[in-house]
Amino acid sequence: MNKNALIILIRNPQLGCVKTRLAAEIGEESALKVYMALLDYTRSIASEIDSSRLLFYSDFIEENDSWNPRLFTKFLQKGNSFGARMCRAFELALKDHERAVIIGSDCEELTPKIIRDAFNILSEFDVVLGPAKDGGYYLMGLKKIYPELFTNKQWSTSSVLDDTLQDIKKLGLSFYFLPTLSDIDDFEDFKNSKLCKKILLS
Repeated sequence: MNKNALIILIRNPQLGCVKTRLAAEIGEESALKVYMALLDYTRSIASEIDSSRLLFYSDFIEENDSWNPRLFTKFLQKGNSFGARMCRAFELALKDHERAVIIGSDCEELTPKIIRDAFNILSEFDVVLGPAKDGGYYLMGLKKIYPELFTNKQWSTSSVLDDTLQDIKKLGLSFYFLPTLSDIDDFEDFKNSKLCKKILLS
């Protein structure tokens, strides 16, 4: 059994249900196209990681999609908040693994090296965080569950990283920050991304 588990949280790619802030500017079909491109990128980098790969769908498990079941073990997200779903995914991963790193599917700047670095750094630190420029985080790494990190947060706001860091300090945990990267959530993010040119030219 691999000691490392990479958790990937995704939304089922359905029209009108993904990238809603971006869709308000570019339309639902274009927003879905952007999200599909982000999923393709996330799948590509995750496939390069030597770890167990645990894929968690938001609404239902898609058996015959582009995520090869020989490479990705598929689960359904469970919990009545984003924090609860993250915590549940970590609980499942850490039952059988020593280290777990969780990512989403919104960051085109994330690289396999950053993910590998996160696993390595967990050997020395309790928590690894990848700060996002919008005030959230694109990655978290843990060796043990700390429920406080997943409660009393206003998810998808600029306070998430600071609130998480306060909880880490209250718990007396050691932590390490990876490079700060950009997520693609709204039109401002999108127009400044590499993905923008690819989508517009395709």
